[in-house]
Amino acid sequence: MAVLPPPVRVAAAAAATTFGLSTSPAAATTPGGCRRRRPRGRAAVHVAISASGRRASFSCAAAGDGGGGRPAITVAGDPPTFVTAPGRRIVAVGDLHGDLNQTRAALVMAGLLSSESDGHVWTGGQTVLVQVGDILDRGEDEIAILSLLSSLNMQAKSQGGAVFQVNGNHETINVEGDYRYVDPGAFDECIRFMEYLDECDGNWDDAFLNWVNVCERWKEEYPMSPNGDWRPWNFVKRQKGIAARSSLFKRGGPLACELARHPVVLSVNDWIFCHGGLLPHHVEYGIERMNREVSVWMKSSSGDSDDELDIPFIATRGYDSVVWSRLYSQGPTEMTRHSWKLSSVVAERTLKSVGAKGMVVGHTPQTRGVNCKCDGKVWCVDVGMSYGVLYSRPEVLEIVNDRPRVLKNRRDSYDEMEVLDFI
Repeated sequence: MAVLPPPVRVAAAAAATTFGLSTSPAAATTPGGCRRRRPRGRAAVHVAISASGRRASFSCAAAGDGGGGRPAITVAGDPPTFVTAPGRRIVAVGDLHGDLNQTRAALVMAGLLSSESDGHVWTGGQTVLVQVGDILDRGEDEIAILSLLSSLNMQAKSQGGAVFQVNGNHETINVEGDYRYVDPGAFDECIRFMEYLDECDGNWDDAFLNWVNVCERWKEEYPMSPNGDWRPWNFVKRQKGIAARSSLFKRGGPLACELARHPVVLSVNDWIFCHGGLLPHHVEYGIERMNREVSVWMKSSSGDSDDELDIPFIATRGYDSVVWSRLYSQGPTEMTRHSWKLSSVVAERTLKSVGAKGMVVGHTPQTRGVNCKCDGKVWCVDVGMSYGVLYSRPEVLEIVNDRPRVLKNRRDSYDEMEVLDFI
């Protein structure tokens, strides 16, 4: 579903608390000023900073040799930018847009999540999962999905695997305060989550990591507001939802800081993962530089500097930015013949400049499912699975030994028009 990039920042009206993060690893403070406990079972992470101070290298100690003689996964960059995962199976999942049920279905189908809905147990072993952005908007379970992926990452690390997220355009516009595409139920989720955070005595780790396990109960105890409650003239109810969302997602807010942990471009082995598309001028600007600037922008309070001047434009604004570009993901009927050929040339040039074999993108729903474009160089994995988009059957991309293949539930039936297309 097409979305226009915001020409200007849309301010969210809210009188919210300013949150910050402590840089002290020994006594980390969560967004919101709470003392941050080390979650039980979290894998230890070793950090090494190069002489230039521009790149951090991370190695998951819990992975060890990963079993089977495989070396540990190593990650360079903060946020993660370059990942080396020797011998790992890679699974890429497209836009999720607040649909927890479809998210679970996709992960279960890929063999990464237990089929028990209340268990949320990682079953992917040493697999590397990459979600390519747009978890936010159009659905009501955004925080629950963020919670789920964070929990699965902790479990995956203990088995020699990993879970990575890439920020998309809907993550960046929410940090800007643009709530045009927020589902009414998502405002309710923000209100409920804030109340649950209070119940957890302000402990961010406890509340955030466990939210996916308790969100259904909280829905039952605090039913979602009918859409009518969100009509413009219901000022009090509307302001409460906006205030709760703003306190969580505004720059420097706790969920903005969670998003700041993730890049806009990620390299895993010989593959590039991003939301819209990586272009030559992005590479020239610097992938790690873009990731770092977006992360700093998300973590910094909006009062720290001039908002408009501080926005990482090349990554988050404009039709040729990393999170907005559709050069690779549009179909031939949506492009001129010249543009169609040009996209393949640009993709080849971009991949060659970063030494990659292929690129995986989301952003543009593919009505015929996961597919490759640009002479097989770019894979498009957004199938519009959320009920807020196309509500299509889940599909994911699996990459093993640099060989990609599409995973989908073969028990799904084809409608009559799909059958006619192949006769």
